[in-house]
Amino acid sequence: MSKTPTPEKYHKLYGKRVSRLVYRGDDFLDYVIMSAMVMGIAVFVFGVGHPLTYVVLALCVWMVAAFTRRHGVSLRIPTLLSRPQDVLYMFVYKLQNMRLAYFVAAAMIAIENIAIWMTPNLPHHTQLMRQVGLGLFYGHLALLTVYRTVILVAHLRATDHVRAFLMETSWKAALARQPNIVIELFHAYFTGLLTHILLIAPWYFAITHFQYSVIFLPVTIPLGIFIHARFLKVVNQWFYRDHWVAHHSEFEFLYLHGPHHDAIPSGLIGVSGNGVLEGVLRHTMGGPAVFYNPVVDFLIHSVDVKVDIDGHQYIPGIYPHVPKSIQLINQHSSHHFGKLEPYGLGLKLDQPGLPEDLIKRAKMLTEEQRNSAHLDEQLNGFQWDNPRYRHYLELYDKYLTVKPAGATGDVTDSAQG
Repeated sequence: MSKTPTPEKYHKLYGKRVSRLVYRGDDFLDYVIMSAMVMGIAVFVFGVGHPLTYVVLALCVWMVAAFTRRHGVSLRIPTLLSRPQDVLYMFVYKLQNMRLAYFVAAAMIAIENIAIWMTPNLPHHTQLMRQVGLGLFYGHLALLTVYRTVILVAHLRATDHVRAFLMETSWKAALARQPNIVIELFHAYFTGLLTHILLIAPWYFAITHFQYSVIFLPVTIPLGIFIHARFLKVVNQWFYRDHWVAHHSEFEFLYLHGPHHDAIPSGLIGVSGNGVLEGVLRHTMGGPAVFYNPVVDFLIHSVDVKVDIDGHQYIPGIYPHVPKSIQLINQHSSHHFGKLEPYGLGLKLDQPGLPEDLIKRAKMLTEEQRNSAHLDEQLNGFQWDNPRYRHYLELYDKYLTVKPAGATGDVTDSAQG
C-alpha cells in the first residue's frame, strides 16, 4: 500500500456510481428483499425455533411497515434484478479491502481448532468454553439492550425537545412526510436493536461452530487483543473505503448501509456505524473480531457498541449526555445531517484550544484514529470548518438542556461543554 492515499484506490467503482444518503418510496421492493435476506440470515445462524429468530422476524415486519408509513410506496424493478452484477462487485470490494489482521486472526482460530483435534486427551473443556461464550453473548446483548431502552425512555419523555431540534436540521423534510415523532423514536430504537442482533450474529455462529480451549486461554486472549490493536492502526483506512462504497454503489446503499441513515440521528441507532446486513458482512469479510476468543469478542463488541451509541447521540440535552467537547473533535454528525463527507471516522484532535483532559483521554486511540479526518481532507477535499458543521454546533448550544414542560422562551446552554 502506498504511503500517500489516492482517490484511484479509495474511490474505485466497477459499477455505476450513484450517490445516496436517503431512501425513496421507489426503493420499497429492494427494502422488502433486504428484509427477507435479514430474516434468512437469522434462520441460518440462530435456527428456526430460536427466540432471536422470532425477534428478528417481528423487527423486520416493523421495518417494512415503517418504510411504507415514512416513505410511501412506488414500484420499479429492484436494483438486485436490474443490476445483479453489483452483487459480485460488492464481494470484490470486500475482498480487496481486507487487512492482514483478518487473515492472522483466521489462522489463529484455525490453529487452535487443529490443536484441539490433535490432542483429544488434554483437558480443553470445549463444552464449558462454549457455555461461557454463549453466556457472554447473551449478557452483552442484554446489557446493551437495557442501555438502549433507557435511552428510548429518555427520548420519549422529551418528544417536544426532539422534534424542535430536528425541525431545525435536514430532518425537517422527513418530519413533514411523517410528523409523528413517537413513530420516529421507535423506528430508531428498533433499527438499532435489529442492527445489533445481526452485527453479533457472526459471533454467535463462531461460538457454536468453533472450539475454544481452556488451556489455550493464556495465549488466545492476549493474542486476540494484540491482533485487534494492530487492526485499529488501519481501521480508518478500512472504514473509509467500505463506507465510501456504501454511499456510491446504489446496491450497497439499498441493501447494506441505508437503514443506518433511515432513522433519526440519535444514540438509539448506534451499533457500529453500519446498516443491518452490513454488519454481517463487516464481521465476516472485514473486521477480524469473529475469530477471537469469546472473552475478547465480548470486550471488543461491548466497548464498540457502547461507544457507537454515545457517538451517535446528536440530539443534545437528552440522555446519554455527550459533552460539547466531543462534538468539537468529531464531525460524523455532519454525515447524518445531509453531508456525504466525512467518510472516515471523522475525528480531528490536532486543533488548538482543545481541553487538556480530552487530549489525555484520546491517547488511548491510535494516531490514525485521533486525526482520521485527514484522510477525508486528502481524498475528497473535506473542509473541517464548513457551514453545516457550524450550524450544528450552534444548535447544540441552543438545545443542550431540555426545556421544561410548559416553559417559554429559548432553550439555552446552561452547561459548560
